[in-house]
Amino acid sequence: MTPDGDAANAAPAGATSVYFDGTSNRRRAVAPKLSDALEIREDGEVLARWAYADIRRADSPSGLLRLSCMTAPALARLEIRDETLAAKLVTLCRQLDDNLPNRKGVAAIVGWSLAAAVSIVLVVLFGVPLAADRLTPLVPDSFERRLGDVAAAQVKVVFDGKPCDNAAGQAAFEKLVGALRQSAGLDNSLQSGVLETSVANAFALPGGKVYLFDGLLAKAESPDEVAGILAHELGHLRHRDSMRELIHNGGTSFLIGLLFGDITGSGALIFASRSLVTSSYSRDAETNADSFAIETMHRLGRPAKPMGELMFRVTGKEAGKGLSIVSSHPLTEDRLARMSKADAGATLNGPPLLSAAEWQALKGICGKG
Repeated sequence: MTPDGDAANAAPAGATSVYFDGTSNRRRAVAPKLSDALEIREDGEVLARWAYADIRRADSPSGLLRLSCMTAPALARLEIRDETLAAKLVTLCRQLDDNLPNRKGVAAIVGWSLAAAVSIVLVVLFGVPLAADRLTPLVPDSFERRLGDVAAAQVKVVFDGKPCDNAAGQAAFEKLVGALRQSAGLDNSLQSGVLETSVANAFALPGGKVYLFDGLLAKAESPDEVAGILAHELGHLRHRDSMRELIHNGGTSFLIGLLFGDITGSGALIFASRSLVTSSYSRDAETNADSFAIETMHRLGRPAKPMGELMFRVTGKEAGKGLSIVSSHPLTEDRLARMSKADAGATLNGPPLLSAAEWQALKGICGKG
């Protein structure tokens, strides 16, 4: 329909464009000619001949028409700035935009992108926790103890805490832990201690390790308060929450490295132990550990409410700091209310866990009392 010499379709006289042949980085000033095909000429010589049906639009800035050809080298490009020539080519090249996504294509891309985003969210919310639940029981005890040993060293480094070893205080602490261990049905492989640090906290680490910080002991007003906190940490041990959270938060590669003898396992071990020290448990894990503590204290005939009172003394009221429904852990006041309610229906006539003298010795285990 566009014979050579047809004035309606010929390129404007002297129209100059830029051509890259796709085999070199040479920039050529050419004069395209529109005939039965697009001829790309330089000084009268035909460098290339592109059929209109094979020409496609390439990405280009505003004011520039950049073309490629399906039968030319992949990197071959013709750049046209002349608006008249560009308009004629757009008319002649009926399949110019076939390689660009149409509205349906854009909608499909957007749809697949949204589906991918939703899939990622679902994996994070449901897939990863499920995998953590399935993988945790498969971790050998020997690896868990090894991780606990390294994590214990990290705790002492991070919190700058050294073990407290006052003899009378240590005896009182061991008596308290022993009573809780028997009530909880845990074996005597449990390792525990008090660390001298002002941080008001307690830790349960893989491999059966529990640490109470002197900062929390200083805020305690009775043996039942400390016992409840320790029972809560024993609950985390029984449920292997530390390992579950480690896997949940990205430690799967670390576990694979250990299980299959990866030479980088030691480095992964240190990284994972640091993650344990700085991480926190999920809402479900905290709730289950609270349930374990309540049951453990009640079997001893002692109340669970003092544990909640100590937590509240440390954290204060949390309701104004975030919505309970979206909080990563139960609010302290909710936990205190739950423990108070549980105590109301229990028989609490057990003997004191420590005598007054033993309690004072425990308070001074780090040589401050």
